[in-house]
Parts: sequence; structure tokens; C-alpha cells
Amino acid sequence: MKKEISKNGIDPDAEEMSAAKSGTIDRRNFIKVAGAGALAFSIVPRHVLGGRGFIAPSDKLTMAYVGCGTQGLRELLPLLAVTDVQVIAVCDPNRDAVGYRDWDKTGLRNEIRKAINQPDWLPGGENIIPGGREVGKNVVDSFYGNIRKADNYKACNAYADYRELLEKEKDLDAVKIMTPDHLHGLFAIAALKRNKHVLMHKPVSNRLLEGKAVIELARQKPNIVTHLVPWDSNGSMDQVLAWINDGKIGKLKEIHNWTNRPVWPQYPTLPTEYVPIPDGLDWQLWLGPEADRPYSPNFTNMVFRGWFDFGGGSMADMGHYSLWTVFNALKLTSPEIIVPNLTHYVGMGDHTPNFVHNDFSFPSGCTVKFKYPANGDRPPVDLYWWDGGIRPTVPEELIAIGEEDLPAEGMMFIGDKGKILTGFNIQNPRLFSKKNKEEKATVPAINSYEHSKMIDALTLFAKNCKAGTQYPGSFPEAEGLTEAVNLYAASLRSQKLLKYDASTRLVTNVADANKYLKREYRRGWDPATI
Repeated sequence: MKKEISKNGIDPDAEEMSAAKSGTIDRRNFIKVAGAGALAFSIVPRHVLGGRGFIAPSDKLTMAYVGCGTQGLRELLPLLAVTDVQVIAVCDPNRDAVGYRDWDKTGLRNEIRKAINQPDWLPGGENIIPGGREVGKNVVDSFYGNIRKADNYKACNAYADYRELLEKEKDLDAVKIMTPDHLHGLFAIAALKRNKHVLMHKPVSNRLLEGKAVIELARQKPNIVTHLVPWDSNGSMDQVLAWINDGKIGKLKEIHNWTNRPVWPQYPTLPTEYVPIPDGLDWQLWLGPEADRPYSPNFTNMVFRGWFDFGGGSMADMGHYSLWTVFNALKLTSPEIIVPNLTHYVGMGDHTPNFVHNDFSFPSGCTVKFKYPANGDRPPVDLYWWDGGIRPTVPEELIAIGEEDLPAEGMMFIGDKGKILTGFNIQNPRLFSKKNKEEKATVPAINSYEHSKMIDALTLFAKNCKAGTQYPGSFPEAEGLTEAVNLYAASLRSQKLLKYDASTRLVTNVADANKYLKREYRRGWDPATI
């Protein structure tokens, strides 16, 4: 059989052998070039040699797992079971399992014990709640050593500093970012600049301009896959949109989405007592780009989300799960007006009450209204976000059928001729119109992408990374929602109605509020240099 010669006249076998001898082609470049057909030589696939279901190490997506707190570890476990992925490094500024909080004391520990098949496993540290990079490394090594022995696994590396990880892990394909919110955007930018695929939890960023920078960089790299985890849990808008388009509720006027969050403390005052930094925690790395301040356990771990500097509040936490498909279906882009309505805190000083001006933490409860202009056939619409247990007024239609309360979390679409009520993630939609007291759903509750849920979401991410193809849930697709959650925070922080110009990305009526749309980066943390 005649051997094929490449277009440049070089024997592919000889070219590959020469490159291998000289060390000029690494695993990443080899896969990329081979996938393009430039090294078209015949070999026996490694998975054939390894047996059924075996994926050769050279075919796996190498990933760094960034953020080993309780939720990070919880989401690490299913990732380790994905045979297309190999976690080669973990990263967290906290070394040991000290000072962590969780929903209960033994739940996560027991999940880890089951996953790694070690019934007596303990996290070390305080031996209470698992957390920290040493636990992350131990879980990765134990899982691969006990469950995936056929992989000939090499122990993963552990880093305190994400910048060092990116510098040293040359053979890295992707990162998963599970840090507090204030590090999301910066870490995503650093990864994208190095052409790493990015899997990340919400939000894209807790600053509007930083979030826009992440999204713009992602757009410039169409072959680098980005995916925001909450997309996989979004509900279907198919039935709701069908009712709206059929005129069942008349002209759509309002959308209401409410949650029982926060389920963490929203501290009304800044910490005042000095607490020593736990041994093993690099506090400066945890702060990252944010200004230096004394350490407090009430800034970190499970409670960071309530602080403007470190979190995104309840909307950033939960709105990504409920509103993403709503934004897509109704073509919500940029709001023109944002109106906050929030609880306040009253202290007692010198025997008299005083209002505490708070621009450092989210309120215990709020309602924020976003006014969106018309878009195509969709008329202007107001979106209301409710949190802290505050809910809309119970609709008369519900009272008429004997229901006297709204659920703790839910959604409602209001038109001039009727209403649609759903669960928080748009589950079980119910139509109430002037013609009918109630109409149940007729369209199957499957959104345009749920057919792929038969394939594990993490496997899907890995396969798209290998192919260099985007799929639903990318960072650019979350642009409208990213804008909303950051304007929500800015309006609450300024405590004023804001008029927003999307073309300039500026608040036009309260100039001082624009400082809440950006971040002042500490030295060494500017995205231009990281």
C-alpha cells in the first residue's frame, strides 16, 4: 500500500518521529495537530489496548480544580467519575480543613467517604467539616487510586496561588472555578488569556465591567469553551412562551421571581473584633484583588456571598438558575431603569436609635425592579426580583380557588388579561386568564437543550472542549443576566433609582454609583497583568 505524503512533501510518520525526538511537540499540541489531520499516521487506539471503556491518559481533558471549599469539594466528586477528565491540580489559599461551615457536620464527609471508598476517612484539621487544598488533593488522589486504578494515575499537585498554578501546569487544558464570587472574573480572564477552557459557577463576576471583560474575551476565542454551571439546572420556557405568544395573558407587563435566600447571615455591621488568621490560610491570596483588611471568619467560606466586596447577593446566587432561560426567551438585554426597595438596619447608640448606612453588605431582604425596553415584538416589560422572604401579593386568582399563599420560591408572569404562575425554575406552569380559572401545561416541560441531559453535563463539557465547539450555557449567552445581577448590587449599594446607558456602560443619573460597576485592583491583581 502506497504511503500518503503530506501537502508539504513530508512523510507524516517521519515528521512525528522527528518532533518526538527533538521534544518540540507536547501532548496538547500533538492532539490539536492530529485532530486537524496534519499528522495522519495509523496507530492502534490506546483504548483498544486498555480494554472496553478505557480512555488513554493522552486523550483525557486535563483540568485544574480551583476552590476547595465545601461546595467545591461537593462538586469535585462527580467530576472525578468522568472518565474523559483528569484532575491534575487543585488550588485554594486555605491549606487545611479549619473553620469551614456547611449545611450539616457530617453530610459532606460521608459523601466523600462513599465516593473514595474509604469508610473511615477524616478530613484532618478540626476533623469536622472538610475543606482546603490538602483535602482536595487527598480526595483526588484517593479517588483515582481506589476507583480508577487502570488510569496509572500520577498524584495531582496542590497550589495556594492560582497564578502559580497557571505558570507551572504547562499541560493543562481547562479549569473549573469554584472560588468566592470576587475571584470568578479575574480567574476566568487569566485562564482565557492562556487559552484554557473554563467551567465556572455563578456569577461571571460580581462587578459589571469585569464581567463584560470576561464575556468579550470569551467571544474573541470561539474555540475555547466556556460554560456557566447553572445553565444545566435551568427550567423550560416552552409552555410559558407558547401561552404568551398565543395571547393567553394578553400583553406581557411584569415578570416576578422570588426566593427565600439569603440562607446565610447578612451582617449589618462590619467585624470589629480582631481574630487571628488560621494557620494555613493565606489571607492575602484569599482577598486577591480586594483591598487589605483584618481577617474575619465572617468574610469567608459559606458567608462571603452577603458582602458587596466578595459576593453577589441572593440574585447572583439564585437568579442564574431561574432567569437565564427567561432572558433568552423574552430577549431581555439591558435595563434602562433599576429601582431598589430594601430593608434597613437600626442600631441604638447613646440611648437613641440611629440608622446604619450600609454600603458594605446586602440587605436582609429587598425588591429590585428592572425596566426593560421593547425588543422586536415584545413590549416593554418590568422584571421584579424579590429576596429575603419578601414575596409579591397573593394573586386574586389563587385566592378564588382556595390557595391563600405563595410558595417560598416561585415565578409569575403578569399580562393585562391573565397570569402564569410557576415554580422557581419555571416548573409546573399554571395559566389563569379571564376565560379560564386555571389551565395546566400542555407543552412537555423540556427546554431546547434538555434532551442532552441523558449525557452527563460534565462529560458534555469535556467532549466539547476536545472538539473546540461551544454549546449552550457559554459566558456570552449570560451577558444580559450578568448585567442584571451586577446592576442589582449597584442599586442596593447606592440605595437609589439608577438610570443605565448600556452603550456607555454608565449610570447617568447618579455619577457616584459608577464606582460600584468596577473594581479597584490591588497591585499584582490587575487583569492586564495576571
